[in-house]
Amino acid sequence: MGIEPRRIKLLLILAIAAIFHCTSVRCIHTEEEFTEELLLKPLPDRKVLAHFHFTNSLPPTKVHGRHHRLFPKAIYQLVQKFSIREMELSFTQGRWDYERWGGFDPLSSANAKPPGVELWALFDVPIDQIDATWRNLTHALSGLFCASINFLESSATYASPHWSFRPSLVNDDHKINDAEHIINYDKTKGPSSRLRYGSLPREAVCTENLTPWLKLLPCRDKAGLAALMDRPSIYRGFYHSQRLYVLSSEFNSEKTEKQHEGIMLQQTLTLVLQPSNVQTTGNINKQALQPSWSISSLFGRELIGQCLLAKSSSVFLELERTLVEKLESARKDNTNTSLVVGTNYPSFHLNTVPDRVLKETTVSESMSGMPDGSIMFEFLVDKYNESHPLNVGLTWKAPVVWLSLLAPFRANRFLMGSGNARGSIVISLKADKSHKKIWVDDGVYALPGVAGCHISLLVFQVVPWYVRLYFHTFQVFIDGQPRPIWDVVKKMQISPAEDRKSPGVMEIELEIPCNTSSAALIVNFDKGFLRIDEYPPDANQGFDLPSAHISFPGFQANRYYLKEESFTSPLLLGFLSKSTVQLYTEVLLVPLATPDFSMPYNVITLTCTVLALYFGSLLNVLRRRIGEEERYLKSKGSRCQLGN
Repeated sequence: MGIEPRRIKLLLILAIAAIFHCTSVRCIHTEEEFTEELLLKPLPDRKVLAHFHFTNSLPPTKVHGRHHRLFPKAIYQLVQKFSIREMELSFTQGRWDYERWGGFDPLSSANAKPPGVELWALFDVPIDQIDATWRNLTHALSGLFCASINFLESSATYASPHWSFRPSLVNDDHKINDAEHIINYDKTKGPSSRLRYGSLPREAVCTENLTPWLKLLPCRDKAGLAALMDRPSIYRGFYHSQRLYVLSSEFNSEKTEKQHEGIMLQQTLTLVLQPSNVQTTGNINKQALQPSWSISSLFGRELIGQCLLAKSSSVFLELERTLVEKLESARKDNTNTSLVVGTNYPSFHLNTVPDRVLKETTVSESMSGMPDGSIMFEFLVDKYNESHPLNVGLTWKAPVVWLSLLAPFRANRFLMGSGNARGSIVISLKADKSHKKIWVDDGVYALPGVAGCHISLLVFQVVPWYVRLYFHTFQVFIDGQPRPIWDVVKKMQISPAEDRKSPGVMEIELEIPCNTSSAALIVNFDKGFLRIDEYPPDANQGFDLPSAHISFPGFQANRYYLKEESFTSPLLLGFLSKSTVQLYTEVLLVPLATPDFSMPYNVITLTCTVLALYFGSLLNVLRRRIGEEERYLKSKGSRCQLGN
């Protein structure tokens, strides 16, 4: 009889272990998790990229309940109130320099955003309630982040893209690649019919937007990596973009495959900073050294520990692929030094010993001509405290010149024409010739001269209603020569603008030969007239057109690392998943015909002057009594004579 209880206990233990194993396989977390990470990366133009990455995960409400210890209540209420399945909001100041800072990596594809405010959201509500839900969401976010996001409530400011913004829930298992299937998918309550997109290119970004963003963190900016966010250091940078991304599986009326259980919140802050210690001296070749920098020189303070509520806290120092290739050539001159061991290297020196070194690998690593993968140095923050702070730094010992990996094409957008009546919008595409081979999907290399090689790209452009596009004037030029539209355009979705009701939307998928050097897309437009109360206070400055979004569906930016520990990092897991290469063009400044705003002032001034003269004279005549004044003067004169 004494053995039976032991067997029962053993069975209970095995059952509990099996349950935990099943839940771990299905990626269902029964507790909230918060992680914080910082990625530092030297850039080719003597600047430094700093990327803060915070992840907050909440288990499903049915499992965890409605009481939250770490997850921000404001975001949870937004998700529940508006039935949000996926949402992304970004505040950006400056423009990402794709030519110098790269465009073919997961970081730039996901975090390089257009200037101003960009918002897109996917709802799980009936189709006829989506627009009303969008308007309510913009008002809620406007109050939460102290911004003018409520200006996106008007139907003339937002659109519904079909192919450009592909939600995470539309995974590869849906197989909705062809145009006919996508159209049918949209008509049957597909994700794109529930997606809304809007942007405010002139929205100014300041600390009023950053402070509410920091309040969503468990430790705010009082401890952990967020304590490094010194306001002057952030806003004097060349580029900064704060992003908030929400993915929820609380609602799943489409019965799609769930990629995440519960609610996941990502907060990222991407900065491009200029190190204060800029060296101008070099070696005997008179080449300038890259500036040496550290955490304290970039942010004005050292890291004294992690947020106590964080499950993990790490700092990564990345050397990108093209830089590693240059360093490997320098290493061959010194065979006694390894590139991934210690802190002292032929070309640079690390002032802190890394806890782990991760090296990127690819599926086709054995191919000839394959460039070396990037290297990631990881520093665990929990080992450091106030008496022993972490101050990761990089000191260069020899000049190194490299170029970042670029997207297949560099995109620019500009205006043609003169006057305030009409003009043309031009999107110019120039091929990247810095690499001899073109990297297509799944790590396969293709030579540009191969027959039948094409590059597919999606162009999504939203213009306000007062810039009336004439879509029948759309032209495509390949290497300076006009081409028939349907020889290049694979599919097209056009929505003409309606005055004061909806913007003009153009979404086009093109197939361009791989050996193309340049391409241009041109469309003509007329400028509309606004009412006097529709002009902003600075109307003579012009009106901003939101950036055009260009993506390359056949090009996926992802990275694989050899260490199994990399799968515990949300930042590295994001690098592991395939991210479509995408970029944004410049914001266009379009001058419109403006009325003479001084005329009302002149009319008011002249009218008031005339009325003052008229009524003054009239009142003077009406109130003056001539007879009484004469008698008063005569009586006064007679009194004077009698007195004498």
